[in-house]
Amino acid sequence: MDNEFYRIKRLPPYVIAEVNAMRAAARAEGRDIIDLGMGNPDQPPPAHVIDKLCEVARKPDAHGYSQSKGIPGLRKAQADYYERRFGVELNPESEVIVTLGSKEGLASLATAITAPGDTILAPNPSYPIHTFGFIIAGASIRSVPTTPDEHYWKALEQAMNFTVPRPTVLVVNFPSNPTAEVVDLEFYERLVDWAKFHKVWILSDLAYSELYYDGKPTPSILQAKGAKDVAIEFTSLSKTYGMAGWRMGFAVGNRTLISALTRVKSYIDYGAFTPIQAAACAALNGPQDYVAQNREMYHKRRDVMVEAFGRAGWDIPAPPASMFAWAPLPPGLKEMGSLEFSKQLLTEAEVAVAPGVGYGEDGEGYVRIAMVENEQRLRQAARNVKRYLQSMGINTPSA
Repeated sequence: MDNEFYRIKRLPPYVIAEVNAMRAAARAEGRDIIDLGMGNPDQPPPAHVIDKLCEVARKPDAHGYSQSKGIPGLRKAQADYYERRFGVELNPESEVIVTLGSKEGLASLATAITAPGDTILAPNPSYPIHTFGFIIAGASIRSVPTTPDEHYWKALEQAMNFTVPRPTVLVVNFPSNPTAEVVDLEFYERLVDWAKFHKVWILSDLAYSELYYDGKPTPSILQAKGAKDVAIEFTSLSKTYGMAGWRMGFAVGNRTLISALTRVKSYIDYGAFTPIQAAACAALNGPQDYVAQNREMYHKRRDVMVEAFGRAGWDIPAPPASMFAWAPLPPGLKEMGSLEFSKQLLTEAEVAVAPGVGYGEDGEGYVRIAMVENEQRLRQAARNVKRYLQSMGINTPSA
């Protein structure tokens, strides 16, 4: 019997899983590992959201199948959020669908709109689902840079001119996971014009819409004129409201893409558990002080991390958004490579980070650091890193 399944053969070993396994083994031995590897929020959702979950879960009729596209009230709540936050009007019936987190939504849409042999443009480095969702669906990937400079636009033009078959979809993710880069509305306006000219769909992942710093809110691609003609956007409650395990996300925008996603999902799932959808309504419609407090918490952690790691001898650029820092390997250790460095940091400093190569070959030379521990633990991590760097013969500040 052949156990070499076609789609499984297209998936390489998950590099980050190697570090995750080492972390789990170390913790099983009783070691105190400071986990800055996985982007797993450490704060619970707002109390009123949990209360709503419990209230609805106690209703006898709340435990049957739900609607695959999401209950009407939740789709309206998401449309209201877009109007409040971005000034974008959405029809809850035809331009909004609820997904089981943004990750599932992206993967399901890839299944809906991709034919074997299609070419997809995706950033490198990128969050794995941005590429492997399409690879699983049978497509081929042509990489474009993550950094939104003129080199980015040149890469897009080269891709359209020299790729056979011509690309049909472009994936964008700002604020970026893993690099934390951001763009302005002018970038999106130029991108929408480019997509219309080349007849390319745009899939925008805006999972970190509310984790922005220094008073600079992140825009939505749907704010660009004519964006709904070519673009769909995915958001998530995971980071905004501390609801990662609830698996609650949305896709909004172009009606053709929403319809395709709705049709595929109707075959795959019956939608999220109704009490979770009701609680998601409470999150979007209720008081929003948690969102601002959450943003401020990550902002403070960012500043503490950058300052403490810098004093330890590892200069890390301050991310303008998201819950991640994209950190170049410390000077003197670049030749080690991001995977080996991550392993050694775990073993010798008891600090877990994600190797950059796990996000694509252009991620080599970097690690992703998740700001998911409190300020005290971040300072402890910096002290551990300093001892490790000193043991490797790396000069560190004396103070």
